[in-house]
Amino acid sequence: MRLPSPRPAAGYLLRIRATRSPRAPYARQVRALIKEKREVAKGTLLVIFDLLGREVDFKPGQYFWVTLLDPPYEDEKGPRRHISVVTSPNERGVLGLCTRLRDSAFKRSLAELPIGAEADVEEPKGGFLLPEETDKRYVFIAGGIGITVFRCMLRYIADEQLPHRVTLVYSNRDRASAAFLDELIELEQVNANLQLVLTMTNDPAWDGESRRIDAELLRDHLGDELQSFTHLIAGPPAMVDGVVGTLHAVGVPEEQLRPSRFSGY
Repeated sequence: MRLPSPRPAAGYLLRIRATRSPRAPYARQVRALIKEKREVAKGTLLVIFDLLGREVDFKPGQYFWVTLLDPPYEDEKGPRRHISVVTSPNERGVLGLCTRLRDSAFKRSLAELPIGAEADVEEPKGGFLLPEETDKRYVFIAGGIGITVFRCMLRYIADEQLPHRVTLVYSNRDRASAAFLDELIELEQVNANLQLVLTMTNDPAWDGESRRIDAELLRDHLGDELQSFTHLIAGPPAMVDGVVGTLHAVGVPEEQLRPSRFSGY
């Protein structure tokens, strides 16, 4: 006959509850102040945080979490968001983000907080990284605000004088919306291994490329052997999914596709 299991004593149950692990803390946080804010394109805000003498090490391409400490607007998502680092790892003592301004509480707060406002930032993390191999050819494909992660990588390449061979394909609606455009043109002028392909899909005043990023555009600027490149793609999810599908269709293997989808916040 199977005997019923003895009921544990109340004290035992209390001890079990007491030994539950607490909620894991966030990664190491650093108190920071907003050091700089400026518009870098139409409706696009750059925010630089001063780490107050502290430094954090990270790799180009990573993202960080930022918590606004006294936001003027709040919603159910709270004041904490993650976003790609736009500054180079060699810019010590600061972390920067860049965002399209939208109607979310977080973005409205970022736009209104003054210079000197406090925030907590966490050590950057993430696996969408500048590749270490320098013997391959790379295509960085950026849609809109997806340029931020590549701006970090390209500034680091320039800082370190790395020999990466990169073609940057950068798509926007119009020139006024293209963040860091002048800076990228300057980087191309001083780096023979960097080629820019700029396309503005709805700008009558633009006399350059105006097509959306598709197989024809990529072949026209890169040649027929798209399989010979490693493709890093960053931008809104629909844009990234479309480019990934295009590259799959022309035979680029999965291991040569590295997507990063930027969602709204």
